[in-house]
Amino acid sequence: MTIRDNEFILTLSCADTPGIVHAVSGVLAAAGCNIVDSQQFGDVSTERSTGLFFMRVHFDTPPYLRSVAELEALFAGVRERFRMNAQVHAVAVRPRVILLVSKHGHCLNDLLFRWHSGQLKVDICGVVSNHPDFEGLAKGFGLPFHHLPLAAGASAEAKRAQELQIQQLIEAERVDFVVLARYMQILSPEFCGYLRGRAINIHHSFLPSFRGARPYEQAHQRGVKLIGATAHYVTAELDEGPIIEQDVARVHHAMTPEDCAAVGRDVECVVLARAVRWHAEHRVLMNGIRTVVFE
Repeated sequence: MTIRDNEFILTLSCADTPGIVHAVSGVLAAAGCNIVDSQQFGDVSTERSTGLFFMRVHFDTPPYLRSVAELEALFAGVRERFRMNAQVHAVAVRPRVILLVSKHGHCLNDLLFRWHSGQLKVDICGVVSNHPDFEGLAKGFGLPFHHLPLAAGASAEAKRAQELQIQQLIEAERVDFVVLARYMQILSPEFCGYLRGRAINIHHSFLPSFRGARPYEQAHQRGVKLIGATAHYVTAELDEGPIIEQDVARVHHAMTPEDCAAVGRDVECVVLARAVRWHAEHRVLMNGIRTVVFE
């Protein structure tokens, strides 16, 4: 599909109230824009709902409207009226991404293949790892590899210093979001805060069950018949971030923990790829500790 420079996506959230869709579509119509696709959701169904309204609009513009700044200004009145959190994104601008990995490379390899084959519309700026194992893989795809080692049992100060190196790289490369492709380090609260809403992790379990280390062994001990994987945003609370995507695969009693892990690796790759694609396409909106995902 050819992406033109007059295609944009508006994402917004605000308190649910009548007239939002009418106001947004009215602004677009008055400016001569054409709505390609529109999705919306009001989280008002239960007592625990947030009461927020979410909307994603994919639209194209006439020749005299070609910049995000112009479109942001166009929606200024509606944004103020409904007290919206709203952003306009140019579809032609590919998000810039850095991949973090440790010693398990299946998710990294899968993402690199999908990116190289045009399935992921992102610009990967490089691969960061606390181990040297995947330097050849990264360079085989023409990407820089940044080995930032951490000794076993490294102090909190050493870990924070390494995180600041990653942060400097993120800023130097103007990175939009980070993917933890089986990066097996617990990030500090400071780094989690810096990456809020911009870091996607893959957990090799179907959260909220079997958090932390060795989840396949935990699942095997419980005799589960389904194992899964969860892609979620990173927060300071380990494996508690807002969930973007999950999937499962069947296992049976004769399988060893290693067999379960092999099945799980395939699920991890698919789940993480979906989450990365949806985030890159501005389909994921934060709803408190949950997400709204417009597929």
